[in-house]
Amino acid sequence: MSERPKILLLDDDQDLLDLYREILSQLPTRPEIFTSSTGPRAIAMLEAEPFTMMVSDLNMPKMDGLQVLSIVRRKWPDLRTVVLTSVLDEQFRSRVYGLGVDLFWQKPGSGEEIKQFLECVESLLGRDAQQGFRGVQSKSLVDIIQLECLSQNSIVLKITNGAHHGRIWIQTGEVIHSSTGELVGEAAFRRILSWKAGNFETLPHEPHQPQTIFNSYQGLLLETAQAQDEANSQAARPAMNGEGNSPMGTLEKVPGAEYVLILRAAPDPTFDAFGLGHPETTAQWGRHLLSQFRGLGDRLQAGPLQAMECLGPRRNVAMAPDQKGDFCVGWAPDQSAGDMQESMKKLMALWGS
Repeated sequence: MSERPKILLLDDDQDLLDLYREILSQLPTRPEIFTSSTGPRAIAMLEAEPFTMMVSDLNMPKMDGLQVLSIVRRKWPDLRTVVLTSVLDEQFRSRVYGLGVDLFWQKPGSGEEIKQFLECVESLLGRDAQQGFRGVQSKSLVDIIQLECLSQNSIVLKITNGAHHGRIWIQTGEVIHSSTGELVGEAAFRRILSWKAGNFETLPHEPHQPQTIFNSYQGLLLETAQAQDEANSQAARPAMNGEGNSPMGTLEKVPGAEYVLILRAAPDPTFDAFGLGHPETTAQWGRHLLSQFRGLGDRLQAGPLQAMECLGPRRNVAMAPDQKGDFCVGWAPDQSAGDMQESMKKLMALWGS
């Protein structure tokens, strides 16, 4: 029979300690519950014997909950930590999670809230320490990045996955740089997000870090997820026009090409997309832009549209008509207009071969 988990409750209000002891006693794992009304006393209890979890209030005299949590994170990194507070502030919540807390919870005030709280605590007690990223209960690394970006934070995330280490720089809510091993920029970001488990910690902001990532964090996360999905399903995807000539395989043969969107000719509103997250938005934008420029060409009597190159700080886009429809291709931002013209010819030739 497995050993019962041990929970340490920390709050300066004795009535609340008694209440939460009663609430937590309802857990299916039937944990042993200990209490402390001061931070120093809680630290002494943790040093005296091993605990599975600590549930802490934040607002306490002399040594507050944040001070206790910062000590706990350094001295007992495997201890599950839960903050139970009446303080509701997203910036404050992000700061707490940055300390490595597993769960931030408003003090429950109803039967349903108590039930949900108990379910989350039970999940933490039963969760394998080797799965997921320590710091946010039931959250992935994507969730952690979104939390920091939504809070408009400026920090450095240090991520550890066994022998692998990586860093992601966030400045005022946007990802500006990433590195792991010899990889930097978006390539490093995608590699780090492929890790399924590990630990993370927040480091101070580095204001002079050069920017290597210019995509928005939403676009970055979507495209990374899309790339991972494509990589996972590529082996199962049937070949197109012959063995080894799959859509993603064709993209890989042309350096700098990131995605292809084929817009079928009007009035057919459908399209094919490869390597692109949220293609509906890009398809709508591409059709509108092509319509505008074709209308301009008609007014100027310049003849049919041959090709377009659009240059931007985060991505370049080239468009060209083909018998299959209008090709819209996303390119890395270091591609010049001349480079894109030559690469477009190669890509379309490969696609049609």
